Amino acid sequence: MDQQLNWKLAVERCYSAKAPDWHEIVRLVAAIAAGGENPTLRLASMHAMPSLRNASARWPDRNAGEIARRRLGIVLEVLNRLTAPQFGKRGGEPKPLTTDERYRRLLGLPSGRSLAAPEIHRAFKRAAKTAHPDGGGSAQAFLELAAARDALMHPDNRKSG
Repeated sequence: MDQQLNWKLAVERCYSAKAPDWHEIVRLVAAIAAGGENPTLRLASMHAMPSLRNASARWPDRNAGEIARRRLGIVLEVLNRLTAPQFGKRGGEPKPLTTDERYRRLLGLPSGRSLAAPEIHRAFKRAAKTAHPDGGGSAQAFLELAAARDALMHPDNRKSG
């Protein structure tokens, strides 16, 4: 984390410079690509390298500096995301879905409100077009959709378990 913070400060300094030293920036981004533990950071820095090298060439292309600055901005965004403080339970395990929530998700229905039978039936027909074996789906997926429709249409008849 300390290394990422140092990289962030160095990249911010280079990014905000009026006339950046592209050779220094190439060395910095190469170090990030080689030593970064985060795969997104490594990928962003590796993708930025050709543009940065082009800007540091003796006779760079006309728009090379602008393109290199944009690529450096992407590396800076990734570093900002990695070093930003996170509050709460981010990155934790999501809570498991209840049976009703799973059925609603299968049919593409909203959760948290009561549903009318025609609404459930329309959602079933919409989802069945792709899940039916004649429509390119599998028999198992279609049976799951039918079970979801039945359970949502008749909640009193649902099996407990």
